[in-house]
Amino acid sequence: YYKSFWAPVEQLGLNDSLTNRQIYFAFALMSYLFTVSVNLTLIITISLDKTLHEPIYIFLCSLCFNEICGASSFYPKLLHDLLTNSYVITYTACLGQMFVTYSYIFSEFTSLTVMAYDRYIAICKPLQYRMLMTAQKVAQLLMLTWCFSVFETAVGTVLTARLPLCGRHIPKIFCTNWEVVKLSCSDLTLNNIYAFMLIFSHLSQTALIMVSYVHLIRAAIRSQADRRKFMQTCLPHLITLLVFTTSLMFDTMYSRYSGGSTMKALQNALAAQFLVVPPLVNPIIYGLNLQQIRSRMVHRFTHRTGTFRKN
Repeated sequence: YYKSFWAPVEQLGLNDSLTNRQIYFAFALMSYLFTVSVNLTLIITISLDKTLHEPIYIFLCSLCFNEICGASSFYPKLLHDLLTNSYVITYTACLGQMFVTYSYIFSEFTSLTVMAYDRYIAICKPLQYRMLMTAQKVAQLLMLTWCFSVFETAVGTVLTARLPLCGRHIPKIFCTNWEVVKLSCSDLTLNNIYAFMLIFSHLSQTALIMVSYVHLIRAAIRSQADRRKFMQTCLPHLITLLVFTTSLMFDTMYSRYSGGSTMKALQNALAAQFLVVPPLVNPIIYGLNLQQIRSRMVHRFTHRTGTFRKN
């Protein structure tokens, strides 16, 4: 076995013609640029408009920044591979890609949990909202979201990095913890225990979100004003959660149950859904459904267009 952090690790190539790789590159580049653009647009719109400096919109900014991180953990390496037709990555770079990817996953779950908590207080305890969701509380929740997620990922990365490897071929176009761990030829008990701890932690977060939604739906049924608030802010959040968990399930099923060599391109496309679909779709969902953000974006666009025409 070997364990060199600069040793090359072979990733699955697309093994396609130059023309097809150029087409894939064009689509991937457009998708990446559009993903970054829509998320940055939402962040800038909220940052520049003081009327949007509310907790839910600040949490949304954090979510959008996380979407950019998730997309950036995948697209640059893919674009490089498509250009050079080389599907090799150093072990250090592979661990780095894993670190950013899993930080994105854990931060996504924690961000959605925090946003569910915010909506629960806003709808179920509206009179206490200002007292409970202070600027200090918002800052603490943001720190919790990022620090907890990075800590979880750092521990997992260290546990994986200590393992000696007996192989160097990853059957994916990007590095994941499970695929790297499968290359190891040593005892995995500690890694498996930590994996179950992470599963329990994030299942608990999902349970908290579900409990909060039970209360939110009850409140929405009782009041028309709460029903309107639920449709505007909670429905996009729920759709975001479903999109992310569904996309993540594709990757989990691929990692655990794929074994055949047939339709590898389709399998990799499904496996990468959680790095492609949520970062692209989530800001669009929020931008279209949150009336305040939508109206501000339209106002800024029409104002700039009018100024341009006058000049």
